[in-house]
Amino acid sequence: MPAKAAAKAAAKALAPLTRLLPGIGLCLLVTALAYWLQALEIEVFGRPWLEALVFAILLGVALRSFWTPPDLWHAGIEFSARILLETAVVLLGASVSAGAVLAIGPALLIGIAAVVAAAIAASYAIGRAFGLPRRMAVLIACGNSICGNSAIAAVAPVIGAESGDVAASIAFTAVLGVIVVLLLPLLVPVLQMSLTQYGVLAGLTVYAVPQVLAATLPIGALSNQVGTLVKLVRVLMLGPVVLLMSLLASKLREGPEAGARPGRAKPALHQIVPWFIIGFLIMAGARAAGWIPEPVLQPTKIAASLLTTVSMAALGLGVDIRIVAKAGLRVTGAVTLSLIALGLMSLGLIRLIGVE
Repeated sequence: MPAKAAAKAAAKALAPLTRLLPGIGLCLLVTALAYWLQALEIEVFGRPWLEALVFAILLGVALRSFWTPPDLWHAGIEFSARILLETAVVLLGASVSAGAVLAIGPALLIGIAAVVAAAIAASYAIGRAFGLPRRMAVLIACGNSICGNSAIAAVAPVIGAESGDVAASIAFTAVLGVIVVLLLPLLVPVLQMSLTQYGVLAGLTVYAVPQVLAATLPIGALSNQVGTLVKLVRVLMLGPVVLLMSLLASKLREGPEAGARPGRAKPALHQIVPWFIIGFLIMAGARAAGWIPEPVLQPTKIAASLLTTVSMAALGLGVDIRIVAKAGLRVTGAVTLSLIALGLMSLGLIRLIGVE
């Protein structure tokens, strides 16, 4: 009996891990295929034109387009897309040097805040011009201008957004996030951008922190460091924006579209400042203080890259193009034009403050 009880207790303890294994295994399989395709590229062309990160996204989206994973796979895919991805961001902090942090400078810090504010205003105006409800226009504006899904999740309870609006907004940020990651590197030769300039552009336009890795790592380490730092500053704008939205929420609840949801729900602290941002800053601070041994830096960088690739595979598996297609042309147009406006503002900032 004791042996049977111990076995049952062990099985119960391992149950959460068992639930994750199928989805994680699928993401690892997609990741392995992505690295194989990258190796094949190197063998054929002598260099990887598309990194494994990009292949992982494309393979995930392609697989999801003709096969919807059953419930058995969901937990592991979600774990890979969130926890592994956020862990990769934390590990990436060890690769950020103090020099790169200081290189941002006060002009760029002020510029980032100005671009976020201007982008929110422009995106909201575009959404309303396309006839979107005020709350959905706010969700799209904050998602485009700050950090995609995280901003939508944080702002939604404050303004009392309906689940349908939230789902449509998140679906579009998922698809456009993938498109931006794939297409943004193509601007480097077209616009003759330096590594620093491209890092600033990626940090200001890519939705999620981990997606900045996918957009910048193929270009260079400097672009990756600058892009990540710019993106972190942009994400930290979420706190002030959420506080401002809480003050304006009463206006968003007036009128026929306000619905009947009383009161305002305050977002949790982790929605305003996600744990992985704090972890990233701690790791970056430890690196600057010399607390991370030099021999540990390279393995940490490799682990961050591998986890990011697995996460990109999971994100690709989570993009259902069919659901996005149902959201309608008005949302498509509003989100796309908002993203273009953000890109133009970002390029304008780069030229204005003379980023070299």
